[in-house]
Amino acid sequence: MNHVRNFVVLPSLPEPLKPLRELINNLWWTWNPDAIELIRRLDIDMWRDLKHNPVTMLAQIPQERLDRLARDPAYIASLGRVLDSLSAYLKGRTYYKEHYGARDIGMIAYFSAEFGLHECLPIYSGGLGVLAGDHLKSASDLGLPLVGVGLLYRQGYFHQFLTNDGYQFEDYPDLDFATLPIQPMRTSDGKQLSVSMDVGGHEVVANVWKVLVGRVTLYLLDTNVPSNRREDRDITARLYGGDQEVRIRQEIVLGIGGVRLLAELGVEPSVCHMNEGHSAFLAVERIHQQMKKFHLSFEEAREVVSTGTVFTTHTPVPAGIDRFPPALVTKYLGNYCRSLGIDEETLLRLGRMNAKDSHEPFSMAVLALRLSYLSNGVSQLHGKVSREMFGEVYPGVPVNEVPITSITNGVHIRSWLSRDVAHLYDQYLGPQWSEDPLDQEIWKRVDLVPDAELWRVHERLRARLVAFARRRMRNQLIARGAPPAEVDSTDEVLDPEALTIGFARRFATYKRASLFLYDQERLARLLTDPHRPVQMIISGKAHPKDEAGKELIKKLVVFSKQPHLRNRIVFLEDYDMSSARLLIEGVDVWLNTPIKLHEASGTSGMKVTPNGGLNLSILDGWWPEAYDGTNGWAIGDRRIYGNQDYQDFMEAQSLYELLEKEIIPMYYDRGQDGLPRRWIGVMKSSMKTCCPVFNSNRMVGEYLERFYLPAGRRWCRFREENYRVTREVAAWRNKLLDKWNEVRIEGVQAEIPSEPTVGNELPVSAYIRLGSISPEEVSVELYFGPLDAGGLINVGHTAPLKCQGNNGSPDSYRYSGVIPCTYSGRYGYALRIVPHHPEMAARYHIGLVRWG
Repeated sequence: MNHVRNFVVLPSLPEPLKPLRELINNLWWTWNPDAIELIRRLDIDMWRDLKHNPVTMLAQIPQERLDRLARDPAYIASLGRVLDSLSAYLKGRTYYKEHYGARDIGMIAYFSAEFGLHECLPIYSGGLGVLAGDHLKSASDLGLPLVGVGLLYRQGYFHQFLTNDGYQFEDYPDLDFATLPIQPMRTSDGKQLSVSMDVGGHEVVANVWKVLVGRVTLYLLDTNVPSNRREDRDITARLYGGDQEVRIRQEIVLGIGGVRLLAELGVEPSVCHMNEGHSAFLAVERIHQQMKKFHLSFEEAREVVSTGTVFTTHTPVPAGIDRFPPALVTKYLGNYCRSLGIDEETLLRLGRMNAKDSHEPFSMAVLALRLSYLSNGVSQLHGKVSREMFGEVYPGVPVNEVPITSITNGVHIRSWLSRDVAHLYDQYLGPQWSEDPLDQEIWKRVDLVPDAELWRVHERLRARLVAFARRRMRNQLIARGAPPAEVDSTDEVLDPEALTIGFARRFATYKRASLFLYDQERLARLLTDPHRPVQMIISGKAHPKDEAGKELIKKLVVFSKQPHLRNRIVFLEDYDMSSARLLIEGVDVWLNTPIKLHEASGTSGMKVTPNGGLNLSILDGWWPEAYDGTNGWAIGDRRIYGNQDYQDFMEAQSLYELLEKEIIPMYYDRGQDGLPRRWIGVMKSSMKTCCPVFNSNRMVGEYLERFYLPAGRRWCRFREENYRVTREVAAWRNKLLDKWNEVRIEGVQAEIPSEPTVGNELPVSAYIRLGSISPEEVSVELYFGPLDAGGLINVGHTAPLKCQGNNGSPDSYRYSGVIPCTYSGRYGYALRIVPHHPEMAARYHIGLVRWG
């Protein structure tokens, strides 16, 4: 038995340095170059060795060093300037207040299973978490009334170690929360704030922590509490660790516990944003709270909660979505269902594509869709893929009308922009380039940056990346016990002046990391050309249970260890935000080769553009929206072949052809001044076209305008007058669900001439029997459009029909309208009836369509 009690000894900060603690506990410093430089000056070597963690630095820095800095007037003056900047940022007028201050929608709560804010807080695994971190940073920049909610993982994501032959092993060291930029939330009596919830028939307690992210606060839940059972203390041990039982318990804590922690803090958000389906139980808990506080039925509470809930899906393949066996959901949420006054089947139906299929697994994404007002994919192409993937949730609805839209991702430019390039922007774009977060016109001034200066900065960043890669390779070899001669050989790895291609991401098979190895001899010739050399820096982790992903890493490492290639291609272990930052700052080309329609967005490629890197990518995710022929390169075209082997062959050939005939010649085409003018032109085109669009300020601004404001207004309206609208809509929904079988289409007549021409309007009459439903409660419309070769309407249009009165009996009506002939070609049409209510969230959410 361990009887040791603990306490934390903090350094004795001299009075002039005491404001440092305030600075390092707000992650605003992570995107402020002056603040980073100030912290770095505490001890440059320690800054690097401690992975840029200022809290650990302050805990370990020698007292004499602190005393010396306290007497350094230059350092104290710099500290004062940085603190003034932080104060001005926190107190300044914001974009939100400037443009939306009069439209107060209350608080927005953003839920995510991971947040990638900085490498010193390793509670992220990859793109989803970094996107969530960038979302919070831009919400802070714009001044949105937003809080984040997530989990605090004691072991975070794993650290990666490779054997000599490239096989991946994982290590899970415990994080020391005392050395992280997090703070425990306290109750009035000084105890740490906690919340509890039922998880599988017993109580689980979670402590609450907070992280300051500029103007935004992120709240994190941690179940490593002594009063919990051992298995419950481990719920928040690892990100994406464990089996399905661990995952469902984590998602109960995130969703249900997250809503309860906000209630403990007195925060009742008007809008909850689910970043992926992991947090979908939050909607169920909001229903629970509305039922208890305002004596609503389950159906009424569901109606109001869905108005204030929005959902973003990031997964383009069904295998990437959390799906649980019905028995597992019953095991962990059976008691919870009884507290809601519903049976378990009611909850299970909400999580099935086909609600009536009792054998279908319970999908968190489907639950999120069914309980949300608005839903989106993260690129235009991903929105289309998502409508196809989730079409079964909306039976009878054409794919193009499935209510999933798209808001394309972006990156927080200040977080991913090198200090050197930021200085160029300040000088030539003007300091206002980052002051108005949504001013897209500023990026047109990139042409004012002199080619020579831009290229010198880029060369310096590439040299810095090469130096980092050599250091990392040296440390990897030392850790593996390599002989001194092999360790010393890392000084010759890579060339600071060679064309440098970066490939770094999660090693899932759909990312197709081995596409550039399709013809290894051809690739080797490119890498070893003595006159126009090319080099590759590769990094990334495979999920611990993904053996196929681990084999990809092993294949790459074996390839790179060939004697004639070892200085031209390197694999860097333990990819994280720190190494990602150096990579995206220093590479010339960022390579992306996913299987088409499998990349939801791909934000890594967005991060290179403000630093001058260029994208060489499959036309998937965000790249089809960004690529215009002048700002990078597209591998292959938009076609999708029926055979994946042939697709790989065609796209591998395209990749090699682009490198051999366009990219390498352009890079080494130098004028008398030594500048690659054509290359620099593409760099500037990429900056001008990509930076103003694919940034998270634009993204969050779009969420605000298209999601948060409409959802917030509906939330307020549905709660007015003792939930009058909520009760009306719930009663209307129940009526239609009960009486929809009475609706019949009895006949349709269309007056179609023998040779209709463009511009004609073809009259149509329909005869409808509605039974107990009134004409005001439905919309009768024509669905029409050109037919494809299979006789199907690919992209249809709608034309409403107007009720002309009764047709011989009280529940039978005649409707009339026209089909406009807008295009030439073969047309098709069909009649349909859909529910209608002026306050309905979306016409297809109720799941009723009658076709004739």
